[in-house]
Amino acid sequence: MEVKSIIFVCLGNICRSPLAEGIAQKYAKEYNLDLTIESAGTGSWHIGETPCPDSIKIGLQNEVDISLQRAQLVKQSDFKNFDLVIGLDDNNVRDLKELGCENPLKLGDFGCEGKDIPDPYFFDGFEGFDKVYEMIDICVKNLFENKVLN
Repeated sequence: MEVKSIIFVCLGNICRSPLAEGIAQKYAKEYNLDLTIESAGTGSWHIGETPCPDSIKIGLQNEVDISLQRAQLVKQSDFKNFDLVIGLDDNNVRDLKELGCENPLKLGDFGCEGKDIPDPYFFDGFEGFDKVYEMIDICVKNLFENKVLN
C-alpha cells in the first residue's frame, strides 16, 4: 500500500502526537515526500490549544517547530482519510479501536520494542521530554523506513 497520509493520535494532542507530527514532517521534507501528516487526540480537553510549552521547547531544540499546531479531536472520518492511524500508547490504540478504527498501529512498535511512548504531560518539569522526543524520533524514522519509503 502506498502511504500518502498519516495521523498520529495521543490523549490530548498537546504533547506527544504534535511532536510525532512535527518529526514526521521533518522526515517527509528530508526524503522529499508529498505526505499529509496530522495529529489529533482522543480527548477533547485541549481542542484549539497550542502544544504544551515543554513539547514546543524540546521540538525547537531539535529544529522541529510545532508552535503553530492546534489540538484537534480525532474523528471517525480520519480512519478513512488517513492511510496510517498511529496511537502513541496502548490506551490510545484501544480508544481508536473503540471509535471504529480497524487497524491502528502503535508507534512504539517501530523501534521501541512495542513500548508505550510515555505521556510527558504528567512529568514534573521539563526533565523527561528529551527521552520522549528521542523515542518518537527513533520510531517515526523507522516507521518511514518500514511503511512509507518502500
